[in-house]
Amino acid sequence: MNKVILMGRLTRDPDVRYTQTTAIARYTLAVDRRLRSNNDENNTDFINIVAFGKSGEFAEKYLHKGTKVLVTGRIQTGSYTNKDGNKVYTTDVVAEDQEFAESKNSSSNGNGGSNNDDAYAPAGDGDFMSIPDGIVEELPFN
Repeated sequence: MNKVILMGRLTRDPDVRYTQTTAIARYTLAVDRRLRSNNDENNTDFINIVAFGKSGEFAEKYLHKGTKVLVTGRIQTGSYTNKDGNKVYTTDVVAEDQEFAESKNSSSNGNGGSNNDDAYAPAGDGDFMSIPDGIVEELPFN
């Protein structure tokens, strides 16, 4: 099975070109890779994404530099000979589905995705969320 799920931010606006029949959007997604070490530092991978057809049109219309998206797709490899006669190998993710990974408000308010109006927003301390008062008694694992 060839299935990839990535979440990250666009490093630039999508480059969209049109053939006679379809749109082809290309962009790079910056995806954090957490290292399991004492200092828990992050490295970033830069993954090339290609979206065809309606997905390409969606990317052109709605995605821009800095947008946080969730991309589901497949890995595709290829090769070509460049103008210097050297063989170049490529690896791309062909997008099958693209979804926004944060609300428009949280991406535009500049506070790192935290939205005070949302009681279930990440608290900023790891992967935990705030739980509104009154719900704790209902949890089955107290």
